[in-house]
Amino acid sequence: MEESIKGIASQFNFNPEIENSDKFGSYGKFVVSGMGGSHLAADILKNLLPEIPMTVHQDYGLPQGALGTDTLFIASSFSGNTEETLDFAKCVLEENWPLAIVTKGGELLKLAEDNKLPFVLIPDVKIQPRIALGYSILALAKLFKNAELIREFQTLSSRLNTVLLEEKGVELQKELGERIPIIYSSERNRVIAYNWKIKFNETGKIPAFFNIFPELNHNELAGFDHNEKSADLSQKFLIIALTDSEDDKRIQKRMEVTLDVLSQKGIAVKKINLEGETRVLKIFNSLIFADWTAFHTAKYYGHEPNDVPLVEEFKHRLS
Repeated sequence: MEESIKGIASQFNFNPEIENSDKFGSYGKFVVSGMGGSHLAADILKNLLPEIPMTVHQDYGLPQGALGTDTLFIASSFSGNTEETLDFAKCVLEENWPLAIVTKGGELLKLAEDNKLPFVLIPDVKIQPRIALGYSILALAKLFKNAELIREFQTLSSRLNTVLLEEKGVELQKELGERIPIIYSSERNRVIAYNWKIKFNETGKIPAFFNIFPELNHNELAGFDHNEKSADLSQKFLIIALTDSEDDKRIQKRMEVTLDVLSQKGIAVKKINLEGETRVLKIFNSLIFADWTAFHTAKYYGHEPNDVPLVEEFKHRLS
């Protein structure tokens, strides 16, 4: 896992190609199916391209209201064997709707080859899907025919400083200690906060949660209004607030007031500003920061950060 995080920047040297491109048309709408780490790239792309109609589907079958007219359906699975994504792909084929594949192999690649579907083959590297965001997001951007965004992503190969970000991750893990992280952000940065949460879960092997401003001010905030009997519950958390100078000024004020109120209640809080000259750089700086924090959290507790044995046990019992 350590070498995988150090190598994230090099993923942006990937130059994706569409196989069976003669079957590939132009589309105005997109439905991307993926689970776990395989849908994270789609979430980021949706955040960066809000003007494009796009649905991210995390379930069996098809999303309600899905229509094939002018819509490209994309099945994205790093392993190529994700049960829900395979089911989605087969449903799209039954409807005879346009389908493209993003994978590094498995049953999904076989489905693409057997049906002569357009697909982008991700390098067959031995890393976890949550660490393979560079490969996945470039592959999706290729299917979106967004050459400008691909060029911007590829600049990250020389702009991401994983050494500096590890130093920050080590320091944050020390502040976290044995508390449970709750990550807060604006709605605009939901995808980043959610990524932080799942990295703590999958890599760090600890519970973690996230919530969004301004909604959390209308409910979750009340949960910290402890009395003498319930005070110990709140001491188990560290609130990590992802602040952003580009957020609505009203959201920035809500964050400041919320953190002040929580601090006065004796709850640990930590502000982390999203840093970078561009939106893309801000996102990936923050996500690699999260990777390192979660990695050192796993080391602190004596966990193996790469594998997810409880998830694998669950899959085995399902089968």
